Amino acid sequence: MANMRPGEPPIRLAAWQLWLDRRGRLSWLRVAALALLLLPLAKALYDAGAIAHGARPLNDLIHRAGFWALVFLGVTLAVTPFRRIARYGNLIEVRRMLGVGTFCYIAAHLALYIADQSYDLAKVWHEITHRAYLIVGAVAWLGLAALAATSTDGMMRRLGPLRWRRLHQAIYAIALLGLIHYFQQTRADVTVPVFAAGLFTWLIGYRLLAWRQDTSELSTMSLVWLAVAVSALTFAGEAIGIGIAFGVSPLRVLETAFDVDIGIRPGWQVLAAGLAAAALDALRSRMRKPQRRPVAAE
Repeated sequence: MANMRPGEPPIRLAAWQLWLDRRGRLSWLRVAALALLLLPLAKALYDAGAIAHGARPLNDLIHRAGFWALVFLGVTLAVTPFRRIARYGNLIEVRRMLGVGTFCYIAAHLALYIADQSYDLAKVWHEITHRAYLIVGAVAWLGLAALAATSTDGMMRRLGPLRWRRLHQAIYAIALLGLIHYFQQTRADVTVPVFAAGLFTWLIGYRLLAWRQDTSELSTMSLVWLAVAVSALTFAGEAIGIGIAFGVSPLRVLETAFDVDIGIRPGWQVLAAGLAAAALDALRSRMRKPQRRPVAAE
């Protein structure tokens, strides 16, 4: 489509034309975001044989949908810091798509659970209102539903920018509830939930540090210290959690941090991710072209 000219009315696009930007042009960034959102579906189709022959196929799909909802929730929260770190402001264009995609997966999570209960809505209601982990998950689901329902431009105008922003700040509480639900569902190895919690802590820590420093972009050194601090919290949180669960000293758990024979601990993984973000920030800072100073008139 041709580019819009100044003064022209905005192009009305069909809701399903997700790969087009507001001017009706093909956006490769939107195409990439859409491909990312469809990747779990492609993987589920690829694994269809193994899923179908599993002990509980629907249960497998329930956990897959919930896991990917949490992943895309994290990706959505990562848009703000990484558009600044990568100096790529256009990332903001796909944040809404990622957020709505997150709700689609959590909606599928609930729909599959209802199917697993043979569509017995009375049983579903009883289970959700009597099991702690389902209560937490249901509250998070309702929160995401409210954010998805108010994600349109029309709802933003109706609520007003201030009320809309305050409502959508609930995403941080929803993320916390999602993590708690994930931990409650994990019965044995908590490595992945701890890693996810560490990454979410980094995302929240970035925002808190930027707010405290009253800046939109953190320095590379601030990102390094943030990575170290969040990594330490991840190590400590995992040690305390395992210590409480198994009745051992958290210090004994920390002693295994350097034992690679039992695997790389989530704290190291979080540190690597945080330092990678700092390295990207340093690289983009060097690539930024210095502005030419105007030559003073003689």
